[in-house]
Amino acid sequence: MNIHEYQAKDLLAKFGVPVPAGFPAMSVEEAVAAAQKLPGPLWVVKAQIHAGGRGKGKFKELGPDAKGGVRLARSIDEVRAAAADMLGNTLVTIQTGPAGKQVNRLYITDGVDIGKEFYLALLVDRATGRIAIVASTEGGMDIEKVAHDTPEKIETLTIDPATGLMPHHGRAVAAALGLSGDLAKQCGKILGQLYAAFTGTDASQIEINPLAITGDKLMVLDAKIGFDGNAEFRHPDLEQMRDLSEEEASEIEASKYDLAYIKLDGDIGCMVNGAGLAMATMDIIKLSGGAPANFLDVGGGASKEKVTAAFKIILSDPTVKGILVNIFGGIMKCDIIADGIVAAAREVDLQVPLVVRLEGTNVAEGKAILAKSGLKIVAANDLGDAAKKIVAEVKAAA
Repeated sequence: MNIHEYQAKDLLAKFGVPVPAGFPAMSVEEAVAAAQKLPGPLWVVKAQIHAGGRGKGKFKELGPDAKGGVRLARSIDEVRAAAADMLGNTLVTIQTGPAGKQVNRLYITDGVDIGKEFYLALLVDRATGRIAIVASTEGGMDIEKVAHDTPEKIETLTIDPATGLMPHHGRAVAAALGLSGDLAKQCGKILGQLYAAFTGTDASQIEINPLAITGDKLMVLDAKIGFDGNAEFRHPDLEQMRDLSEEEASEIEASKYDLAYIKLDGDIGCMVNGAGLAMATMDIIKLSGGAPANFLDVGGGASKEKVTAAFKIILSDPTVKGILVNIFGGIMKCDIIADGIVAAAREVDLQVPLVVRLEGTNVAEGKAILAKSGLKIVAANDLGDAAKKIVAEVKAAA
């Protein structure tokens, strides 16, 4: 689960992290009222979407010469104009893709005098099973570009879970950022506060970009936080921050059935059990000349109802021109999957080509169920055969 920048800053402030004063706004009038609560005479008007690169982004409706989703305003009239430009319009950034995201919320903050910008993040490093600290002197830039062009400017440390954050971590990060004296002490303190926020909320990511020197202080000017969905039951207060308008409707529906679903740009729907097998299925579809429309892992213990729900979710995407089901029956028996496929195909009145590859427990019974269904289902012998057949079916139907 992700949250907006203003929510992230409010949350970090509760752990003592220094952030500029600011208020969210859902309308032009609220944006003006928020600015009037702040001292000025410089404000920052920031579009709130779940994507980075907002400042360099462009609004579809405003043309290529219009300003992006983060703007400085030196008067209340400029705040009003910026809010009117942003709200209700579609912001396209490097992370949204060409479709962009509609801006429904703004964040009005105090403008600050920036001396130097840094990058600082806490992440889950799955390779070591530890929390990793990532720091760079190149704040305010896309960290992916820094990693590609100048990887030597990124310092990574890991935290031993047995000891937690130690003073030497703070000193190492301060040294990596070139900070000394009181600023180095502030860096260590902020790192401790971020670590407390990370562990206290079961976060999966806290990204600060930039962490800036303003006068003689360090301050967090932008923040992104993601949470471990498996720990949401422990944090009902965080669950209330979820903005469903920022998520795909099909992905929200999939979460109700504990399905791992991600919408993609292709036209071949995929239903697979197991994340690794799902990734391999998408790769082979691509290799065969097609393009997957989704990642969908039904898990190892899917029921007939779950398979039916998966089919409905796949078909809710109007770009889907065909479906490939690739199931290896271990815990999940092939005959149960076959029952679910037949029930779903009848319930949704399936009109697109369907290729099914079954292997594993009760595979003979599963294939018999499909064969006797009377439905137009193309059987495949292996994954390569399945991918070639669904790509051919979709091209033939086009």
